[in-house]
Amino acid sequence: MIDPLKLVRPNILALSPYSTARDEYKGGNFNALLDANESPYETGLNRYPDPRQAALKKRLSELKGIPSGRIFIGNGSDEAIDLCYRIFCRPGVDNAILMAPSYGMYKVCADTNDIATKQIMLREDFSLDTQALLALQDDKTKLLFLCSPNNPTGTVIPFLQLEDILEGFGGMVVLDEAYVDFSAEGSALGLLDKYSNLIILQTMSKAWGMAGLRVGLAFSREEVISIFDKVKYPYNVNILSQRTALGALDRRTLDAHVEEVLSQREMLRRELPSCPGVVKVYDSEANFLLVQFRDPKGVYDKLISKGIIVRDRSSVPLCGGCLRITVGTPAQNDSLLRILRGEEPAHSRHVTLSRRTAETFVTVDLDLDSPPVDCKISTGLGFFDHMLMQIPHHGGVRLNISVQGDLQVDEHHTMEDTGIVLGKAIAEALGDKVGISRYGFSLPMDESEAMVLLDFGGRADLEWDVHFTRDMVGDTPTEMFKHFFYSLCSGANCNIHVNADGENNHHLAESIFKAFARALGMAVARTSSTSAPSSKGVL
Repeated sequence: MIDPLKLVRPNILALSPYSTARDEYKGGNFNALLDANESPYETGLNRYPDPRQAALKKRLSELKGIPSGRIFIGNGSDEAIDLCYRIFCRPGVDNAILMAPSYGMYKVCADTNDIATKQIMLREDFSLDTQALLALQDDKTKLLFLCSPNNPTGTVIPFLQLEDILEGFGGMVVLDEAYVDFSAEGSALGLLDKYSNLIILQTMSKAWGMAGLRVGLAFSREEVISIFDKVKYPYNVNILSQRTALGALDRRTLDAHVEEVLSQREMLRRELPSCPGVVKVYDSEANFLLVQFRDPKGVYDKLISKGIIVRDRSSVPLCGGCLRITVGTPAQNDSLLRILRGEEPAHSRHVTLSRRTAETFVTVDLDLDSPPVDCKISTGLGFFDHMLMQIPHHGGVRLNISVQGDLQVDEHHTMEDTGIVLGKAIAEALGDKVGISRYGFSLPMDESEAMVLLDFGGRADLEWDVHFTRDMVGDTPTEMFKHFFYSLCSGANCNIHVNADGENNHHLAESIFKAFARALGMAVARTSSTSAPSSKGVL
């Protein structure tokens, strides 16, 4: 078994790491933090982040089944890639082996660190030749970078082949699993106990949907991770990234996103070969497809002109004529296929709308064609948030609402302006309303029942037959529900009739919002019609 510490550069082994103020004090009770020359005025960001990311590592340890001491968290996976060179390779002396084609940062980081590289070219079918790879190593070869699923080919390295490589390679094998959550092959984390020369990279940028946070992960033996922690910059992952990542580590949300991406990937794999100009669609275990076209530049330019950006990989070895297409939302994928087929793309029904007044700042993000995954609603009124959340869940739309309002005065402006902006977002998303169902209605709930009639015919009107017996439900005044729907009618230019009755005021309000959500989902549903649902021919 390889001793990874014998591969580490001698100066790195001898390095005394920088000790932060937070490293030196391990206690839990304090009255004042006067050790790190920070601002004493609380802003939520005036303190340095945890240099060891203990809380985030603890949660990742639970999710991955890997001890915290074997987890490194970096500023994106690129930091971990760079650290591999800095830890194991002497500049101008040692070398590394890279797959080709593969992720370009392996070569960029090598060049930055003055490390020579050798390339192992994939076969024509994008498979890896183990014997040819191992034959490239010499006594100065310290690193091997493998990517599985590979970018840009989408192919995986089978575990049996990976084990052959690990057993035959004399240096550290760095396996980049950035796209592993989309792969049926699964992660190689289970091999860490068996192979001391294995480092596995993962990221929160892809399946987790947090590319903007720059949170990358590395897994290996504790002695290897301790070297990573020694060489990294002290506060390499900022406090906002740590907090946000920790709050977003919800496996249910990840599974829902991945399931939709996999379904859409298979749909594109089936449909793309029938599009004019497509030569081949390669199989993929990632969230993208490599597609060969007869005229890749022409297709690329056409997609750009229609507002769709893909990645031109036609100059990459073995990828002649290929564009790499990331799997998007169902609506985005539908637009892509329509353009490639020469059809008019469907009207995008995804809208982000903001409105600022002297009292409120409201932002609504609405997608009528995407499922209600990872929706977030925050108005400052807990019960109102609960009611608004019924709209995506029971209407089958994706909805995010953020409100900063003058709740120190009262709830009026917050609820009124939320209704106005949500209504305007619905109207903008529907556009000319061609091909929608137009009407909708629904539903009973426990001892309450609510009937909501909805018509997008172009007339703004609210009929309200509801009687609450309490002034407040939670933190929300019941009198404002009528005004919310009136504001929504005005913004959406639609007609809503609400008739509801019930003994429990919570259930009564919830039945109304659920009924509205069902009515909305029915009314905005696309039909096969190419005209407006009106005897007049226009709405």
